[in-house]
Amino acid sequence: MPTVADSMRREIKKVPHTATIKKVAARMKSDKVGSLFVEKKKELVGIVTETDIIRKAVATGANLGKVTAEKIMSSPIATIESYLSNGDANDMMGDLGVRHLAVTENGRIVGTVSVRDLLVAQQRISEPKITQD
Repeated sequence: MPTVADSMRREIKKVPHTATIKKVAARMKSDKVGSLFVEKKKELVGIVTETDIIRKAVATGANLGKVTAEKIMSSPIATIESYLSNGDANDMMGDLGVRHLAVTENGRIVGTVSVRDLLVAQQRISEPKITQD
C-alpha cells in the first residue's frame, strides 16, 4: 500500500507571516499550489489554504491588500508521519475537515500532501474504468 512519503510534495513552500492575502494568492497561483506554510521567526507557525482565503478573507469582505497570512492561517498545523498510508492521510483529512496535511519525519516537517496528491496516487495504482472512444 502506498505511503504518504510516496505521494507527498517534498518542497516546502512558505510565505512570511506578514505577507498580504493578495500576495499569498498570487504566490499560490504562480506555484500552482493550494496551500502555503506561514513562517515567523524561521518557524512554521501555520498554513494558509485556498479555503482559508475564501472563507476568512474574501467572504468577509477583508481588504486583501492589507490583511496578512497570520490573520487567516490555520494553526496549529495538522501533521502526519510520512510512513503512514495514504488511507491514513485520507481518514485524517476527513476527520479534521482539511484538504492539506504537513508531512513529518521524526517530528520535523518535510513536505505536504493534499487531497489532490492522494487522488493522483490512487489513480496511478487503479485500472482505468472509464474510457473514451
